[in-house]
Amino acid sequence: MLRIHFTGADLARTRLASAPDPLWELSLSIHMLRSRRPDVTLGDWRMSVCSDLRMGSAARAEADLLLELNPPVGYFPDFLTPEAGQDGFDEGVDAVLGTPEKTIRRDLDLLSLHGRPSAATVGLLRADGMRALRRSLTRYREVALDPIWPRVRAAVEADLAQRRRTLAHEGVDGLLAGLAGAARWTGGAIEIESYRVDRDIYLGGRGLTLIPAYFKAPGKPITLVDPDLAPVLVYPINRAADQATRPGALGELIGRTRAAVLETIAEGCTTGEVARRLNISPASASQHLTVLRDAGLVMSVREGNRVRHLPTTLGRALLG
Repeated sequence: MLRIHFTGADLARTRLASAPDPLWELSLSIHMLRSRRPDVTLGDWRMSVCSDLRMGSAARAEADLLLELNPPVGYFPDFLTPEAGQDGFDEGVDAVLGTPEKTIRRDLDLLSLHGRPSAATVGLLRADGMRALRRSLTRYREVALDPIWPRVRAAVEADLAQRRRTLAHEGVDGLLAGLAGAARWTGGAIEIESYRVDRDIYLGGRGLTLIPAYFKAPGKPITLVDPDLAPVLVYPINRAADQATRPGALGELIGRTRAAVLETIAEGCTTGEVARRLNISPASASQHLTVLRDAGLVMSVREGNRVRHLPTTLGRALLG
């Protein structure tokens, strides 16, 4: 069993991650990809990635190092999921490459308990080995994460929106009580049955960051092995809703033009840009944006003398 013990200071410092963590998603997606019991909701994604990373392909050659560091089950190195990953992929990769040699050696020793380390993983202790790891991380992200990232982001943001509402109405106690079916909140500790090791974690006033993960297999949340790292608990989100839509369903719900407007502004657009891309009048674009904004699906941000429109969390969830 895993037990995470809270003080009053820890409860005050418990927080939700603000967005999907790309490095946690990256490592967990590898486990999902290689699982003997793959999730049916990810069948198309798995088939596509397996094809791109087939043996003998250039992409597989570049990604192999990362695959070796992530066995199908059990431990994978803590240094692959640094705290900086919550700020974005590039920031996280920079933190990975800045890992002290002592930490890398310790994590590789732990990894070797689950199998003999390859020459490539041992080579991480050389400067060219870490450069190879950067290429491996980047290549795998391009193949496995980039095509599905809008879906990942929308699903995670929908989960976070729901949990923020729980936090607002029920406080941290309600948030922790509803975290995941396999995690039980006792009022002073989170208890997770049948964890792969029997372990107690005392937060000691540091608090806990709750990280939702699209690629986490259903069931038990997981945490880092190193007790000196910033405490996190990575929990699975419900992907079922992500598969509940079909092409065209959003258009039937809010109208095809408004659905097209919402899709067009996914990365941010001005009213004029929306009008040009959809071949509609600026007045019509403005009217649709107003309706979407009033419904809580769009926010408008002034940047100098321009106004840029972006989907809200709810808008992104609908796009997902």
